[in-house]
Amino acid sequence: MMTWKRSFVILLCLTLLLALPACGRRGGATGSDLTPETSAPATGKPAATTSDLPSVTAQPTTASSLTPATEGPTADAVDGELPVRVMVLNGTTGFGMANLIWETQQGQAALNYSFSVETDASNVAAALVNGSADIAALPTNAAAALYNKTGGAIQVVALNTLGVLYLLSKGTEAVQSLADLEGKTVYAPAQNPSFILQRICDGAGVNVTIDNSYAQPAELNAAVSAGTVALAVLPEPMVTIARSQNPDLTVALDLNEAWEESAPAGSLVQGCAVVRREFAEAHPAELAQFLEDYRASLETLQSDPETGAQHIEETGVFTKAAVALRALPNCNLCFLTGTEMRARLSGYLSLIYETAPASVGGALPAGDFYYIP
Repeated sequence: MMTWKRSFVILLCLTLLLALPACGRRGGATGSDLTPETSAPATGKPAATTSDLPSVTAQPTTASSLTPATEGPTADAVDGELPVRVMVLNGTTGFGMANLIWETQQGQAALNYSFSVETDASNVAAALVNGSADIAALPTNAAAALYNKTGGAIQVVALNTLGVLYLLSKGTEAVQSLADLEGKTVYAPAQNPSFILQRICDGAGVNVTIDNSYAQPAELNAAVSAGTVALAVLPEPMVTIARSQNPDLTVALDLNEAWEESAPAGSLVQGCAVVRREFAEAHPAELAQFLEDYRASLETLQSDPETGAQHIEETGVFTKAAVALRALPNCNLCFLTGTEMRARLSGYLSLIYETAPASVGGALPAGDFYYIP
């Protein structure tokens, strides 16, 4: 009996030993044991070994990686709770944003915007530098200067205004062309208007004295309306205001047309929207939404100027809707982004730089100044 039992045990052990190769002869299953094997393609080649396969760095599993692709936020989704702080200048540079500001006040905007309207571009620049504003509307040369000052922390995202300057005469000076300005004194606000007038006169070979005694457009407007100065350069809507207060004033020259007598067509671009680079990199979807909202705001103004003018007044972008409405046809508002924005603005800055390098911060901005997603 003992001999039979011993023989049975020996036979059973031999059976188990023969079965072990099919199980891998391992003491326990590892992760690789749980991965299903794939068959080698029927090419007559041996199956790939570990050294034949591309190396892959394992990534930790997170909750988001378990979410089906059809659920959760997409690449284009925006955070409606994220504060988006926008500053605009009163007047033409801010006109195109008035409808968006109004929609925000009505609780109809797609993003959590907060808007503020300023009268001085230096306040806007300071807010961008200290991070209390994310997006702003500025004169184009001021945007370039701020890019240089901050080491590239600012990017331009859209052009919003073409040429908006006009030469006013109170009638005592006969001016019908640029040549008639030879040897005369023309008053102009500091910064952009003076630089543009100087470039126009240089291009035409006209010697003119530019007087910045009235540094701000509002100051010069008061002097022009009172008849204190004979020749002055003003932007809209200041031109409309001055002429409504002094019927003797006439528009002697459209500086947009005068610019193109010695510069490429469409290269006079005076207003733009900028963004802090940090915001653009961290929140591209929100920036894209802003640009979409901004474009729609301007298109609404163009299609319904009467309502748009009311919104301009109600939002504080300008004081009087009636004046804004009369000025709109001469404001040359636009919305240009991408490569067209870069082509026009880079051309304009190059011409202004030749005339007054300090006007753009002493150097032309590099290519990364232009935000092109």
